[in-house]
Amino acid sequence: MAIPAIPQRLTAPAPGWTVEADVVVVGSGIAGLTLALRYAGLDPEAKVLVVTKDVLSSGSTRWAQGGIAAVLDPQDTPAEHLSDTLIAGVGLCDEEAVRVLVTEGPGALRGLIAAGARFDTDDSGELQLTREGGHRRNRIVHAGGDATGAEVQRALVQALRESSIEVIEHALVLDLLKDASGRAAGVTLHVMGEGERDGVGAVRAGAVVLATGGMGQVYAATTNPVVSTGDGVALALRAGAVVRDLEFVQFHPTVLWLGEDSTGQQPLISEAVRGEGAVLVDAEGVRFMKDVHELADLAPRDVVAKAIMRRMRETGADHMYLDARHFGEEKWRTRFPTIHAVCREHGIDPVTQPIPVAPAAHYASGGVRADLHGRTSVPGLYACGEVACTGVHGANRLASNSLLEGLVFAERIAADIHAGRRAGSPAAVRPAPGEPVADDRPAGLVDPRARPRIQGHMSRGASVLRGQESLSEVARALVSTRWTPVAVEPCTESWEATNLLTVASALVEAARNREETRGSHWREDFPERNDAWWLGHLDVTLTAEGMTMTYVPHGQRATVLPPRVATDLIEAGLDPATVTALFQTAADEDLQTPGDVTSLATIPAGQTDTADVVARADGVVSGLAVAEGAFSHLSQGRLTTERLVKDGERVTRGDVLMTVTGPTRDLLTAERTALNLLTHLSGIATLTDRWVRAVEGTGARIRDSRKTLPGLRALEKYAVRCGGGVNHRMSLSDAALIKDNHVVAAGGVAEAFRAVRDAYPGLPIEVEVDRIDQIEPVLAEGAEEILLDNFTVDDLVLAVRLVDGRARLESSGGLTLDSARDVAETGVDYLAVGALTHSAPALDIALDLRGN
Repeated sequence: MAIPAIPQRLTAPAPGWTVEADVVVVGSGIAGLTLALRYAGLDPEAKVLVVTKDVLSSGSTRWAQGGIAAVLDPQDTPAEHLSDTLIAGVGLCDEEAVRVLVTEGPGALRGLIAAGARFDTDDSGELQLTREGGHRRNRIVHAGGDATGAEVQRALVQALRESSIEVIEHALVLDLLKDASGRAAGVTLHVMGEGERDGVGAVRAGAVVLATGGMGQVYAATTNPVVSTGDGVALALRAGAVVRDLEFVQFHPTVLWLGEDSTGQQPLISEAVRGEGAVLVDAEGVRFMKDVHELADLAPRDVVAKAIMRRMRETGADHMYLDARHFGEEKWRTRFPTIHAVCREHGIDPVTQPIPVAPAAHYASGGVRADLHGRTSVPGLYACGEVACTGVHGANRLASNSLLEGLVFAERIAADIHAGRRAGSPAAVRPAPGEPVADDRPAGLVDPRARPRIQGHMSRGASVLRGQESLSEVARALVSTRWTPVAVEPCTESWEATNLLTVASALVEAARNREETRGSHWREDFPERNDAWWLGHLDVTLTAEGMTMTYVPHGQRATVLPPRVATDLIEAGLDPATVTALFQTAADEDLQTPGDVTSLATIPAGQTDTADVVARADGVVSGLAVAEGAFSHLSQGRLTTERLVKDGERVTRGDVLMTVTGPTRDLLTAERTALNLLTHLSGIATLTDRWVRAVEGTGARIRDSRKTLPGLRALEKYAVRCGGGVNHRMSLSDAALIKDNHVVAAGGVAEAFRAVRDAYPGLPIEVEVDRIDQIEPVLAEGAEEILLDNFTVDDLVLAVRLVDGRARLESSGGLTLDSARDVAETGVDYLAVGALTHSAPALDIALDLRGN
């Protein structure tokens, strides 16, 4: 029996009608409506069309209870908001995206207020600010106590109704239309019976914006509304767009527990309840969060969700409790009227009873990969809000940053599309009337009866707790779900089931690949965060052969250097940030998915060891602090080192240079990078030491040139100093060196000197000559240093007599160790040896495990 592949196109009737627009926005939450309104304001003549799956007021935004995070308190700063967001994102936030969010957020929020949104204020008329998990400041604005989303939706819908923006309601988007060049050219959609147009149609537009919200319905229990079936992510995958970080699904820790068999949309108990002082307790009334995190009950959501799950395991319970009885009835009715009413509706009085809670699927931190202007990998296709992965949330969204992201990036996308239209960009110009480009991708559908099976499998094996066994079982079940014994008819139910299966398959593959615990991705079989191998992103694309997974190292790696290493590097004239960037480059070259496979296969996860870094040959050591930094950085501080010798010391075969202790896997993974740098730099120092000893007692000094490896100049010149040599120019900017080509270009040596003096007064001027008769003219011009290129020993003697101390002299070209002393005894000041850095053999140094 053949199992069909995941469809690259939904089976659907040909479009029976077509409309045209300049911009089509799919989704009517805060992201979609803000974008449509903003664009209509930028270009009043443009036709903007909003497509929504239900009515304008449906979707996830209206269910948001907590609020919107923004820096409005004079005591707060964008830097603090950025820091809180980066911490919650556990190393995977795009820092520049977060900076955009926190700096542009306050202005975007004020724009929302100007559009008619009314937020709660105090007696003086100032906005009330509260606090939620992960925030170290009060910076959350709210409306109606716990009805922020409903007020935001109301204001935006009212503004839209008063505009000229066209709306198609009750419309399920199907697939992306592309033109012959592969650009987005619109969408196909199915309008259900309540809409103005029945059946499948097409919207042709110059720019397509996905603002379709989340995919929580892929799980059996979720806070998401029934329309959140991952339609935007599935469409993007079928269109060939890159989807990123789908494994990071945030489970809200405090969802009203309605019983073991409860499924579908579950009532949310806002984090703001804990922000106002509610605490988590078990059935015995024990507060368990205070020993888990410094912020206790206000820790980031992934921390709280995991703590609840652990406590449930320990006690054998299927839920915990949120205790806010101390609020009193007045506070419950005024600050949290919606939650109070929902609890009462389900037979719970939060004034007198603790609220039963358990985690449930809530928010997708990953989604369609988008840049700082919302552009996806498909030209003309944009993504905004929860459907997008801008890098703002990393591995775990900070509370109340989601509505803010929708506001900020909606404005950026509108501006980008508008700029493209003004510039005549093909991606932003409305397509000419005509038939859509033929689409020959394989089509298919999933039996709608598979929907509850997909959700059940995902909740059992790919939710808060995951492991290789459970994820593999889910993956097998999802593959089986593709097969059906009957023909599947195109309809809303089969299209949604297909979308759910597509998204679930991508999510499970990403979760299976990421063998670590980070943020909202919790692997029971890999319980630790692993920055050495997994500080990066998993990008998924869909092809005819199935899902393709690519590991992309994170753009900014966390720096982990012991203070003494950073100090030693600075004292050596090296920039710690530059050095750690080399470690990043080396790690990127060495580690792709799934990591150091040999170490993973042969070494138990918990094994530790001590290793000796041993000289296998006599020489001069250089780069011990660099090697120590590599071991520490690449292991994220899990390896500790002890240096037994110092840079610049001569060592003999068998000497132990340093010891390294820690996890054996980390030792062997970091070994190559640390030894590559240490052996290379020690080789330079050893060769320099041989040249220095060859001219000892003559007064001449050995120095290097700019013949260094790209990116390693500072380190290689440091190694020359360790060997007893001195450095020439570090760059083309710190001294002028006039050579024959400069003389030709300037029209003479005197002209070249004058040109340099006029342009850079005070800068040292050196000149290179290759004949004795060139020396006197450059001395007359005031040369401070003369480089004698390929002079014989006899000519060097003549040059030294001629100059007679009026300038420093360097001999370069054709030098060997055998001739070095003869050259030095002529009286020149320097011997320039390019071979020190460009061809020094590495010093043999090895790492030996003791086998503890």
